[in-house]
Amino acid sequence: MSSVPSAAAAITPLRRLAVASTVTCSAQASAYGQCILATYTDVRKDACKEEFARFSACLHQVMKRKW
Repeated sequence: MSSVPSAAAAITPLRRLAVASTVTCSAQASAYGQCILATYTDVRKDACKEEFARFSACLHQVMKRKW
């Protein structure tokens, strides 16, 4: 038996992230995207900080990781 992880096992976290960001956390992702769209011409630090924080918290909860 080989100790090298399979390609499917390596992609699993990426798939979980994709599902989390497009399905599970879609409301937060949409709010963040709308904020970015509304402020992209007037770029400034922390313009969408609250929206990003909510989206990030949702992803962290779904992914079960604390980075």
